[in-house]
Amino acid sequence: MSWSERSAGALLAAAMVMTVTGCTADSSDGGEGEASCAFEVTYQGRTYRDVANVEFTVTDKLGTATQPPCDDTGGDEETKEKETKEAAYGVKGLPPETAIAVGDTPDDAVFVVSYSGSTLPPEIQKLIDNP
Repeated sequence: MSWSERSAGALLAAAMVMTVTGCTADSSDGGEGEASCAFEVTYQGRTYRDVANVEFTVTDKLGTATQPPCDDTGGDEETKEKETKEAAYGVKGLPPETAIAVGDTPDDAVFVVSYSGSTLPPEIQKLIDNP
């Protein structure tokens, strides 16, 4: 197994841990817990999750993506947070059904991918393996 395959596997494993754990509270300072939720957005009926360490180029603005509120309590009580809206941008070389970038501006946009399970789409894996 090459170094890039091991690195990509480690990144994917870390991303999956974040997805599985979803939201946790950090109260290591002895004070109030701090919310920690996985970064997910929805756009055109698809859910996208962030993927780190991918080189990408933002293209045109596509519309608006929605980030659901973080429910870090794990209970059924109603969350006080509201969903937020952010601009959705295209990513050069990838269809919006696979990946988009979201953020207030193209410069601060985060790369997000629509996939299920534990395997990234091949075109995303290729970007990770060949930066």
